[in-house]
Amino acid sequence: MEAIASAKYLRGSAQKARLVVDMIRGKDVNQALAILRYSSKRASNLIEKCMRSAIANANEAAEKANVAIDPDDLWVKTAFVDRGPTKNRRRVRPAPQGRAYREQRHFCHVTILLSNDERPEPTKVKGNGKRGGAAAAKPAKIAESKGRKRGGAAAAPRAKRLAAKTEASEKSDAAARSEGEKKAAKRAAKKKLTKADAE
Repeated sequence: MEAIASAKYLRGSAQKARLVVDMIRGKDVNQALAILRYSSKRASNLIEKCMRSAIANANEAAEKANVAIDPDDLWVKTAFVDRGPTKNRRRVRPAPQGRAYREQRHFCHVTILLSNDERPEPTKVKGNGKRGGAAAAKPAKIAESKGRKRGGAAAAPRAKRLAAKTEASEKSDAAARSEGEKKAAKRAAKKKLTKADAE
């Protein structure tokens, strides 16, 4: 069973409210309420009201359907924040030297969906997330770390750059050698032609 609640025109920007909503997504109702209660964000009080409204909506829907529901079994299935209006809500703040800074008063809409269905199990990705199911990478040992031998994390990028430069220089050297051999072959062919013409 699912229940939804939405709170509209909440004071504050949607970006700041999303920081709070991201903390409670996928959590149990009790755990989410505890997070909201002890969060220091200003949006957490308003989102907590929306959460309690969703719990009440779930109880009401269960009573109408004549179904017994335990609020402790509910979990946050979906939670998102939409941007509210800022048009015609602009204000002006006094600034130094007779200027004025224009500021917008942001509003947001919060929607929370609770469910008591079984949670989907997180999918495990084999390997490093690429296709083909490569074997999972083993954690590196500190003693065997290449970066540690070269001087730690700070030296690792330099070592990579140096390795890339040496590879590039080797390729350019090989290309120069092959070009030199081609030129030498051309010179030899020209000498043979000139000798043949002279005879």
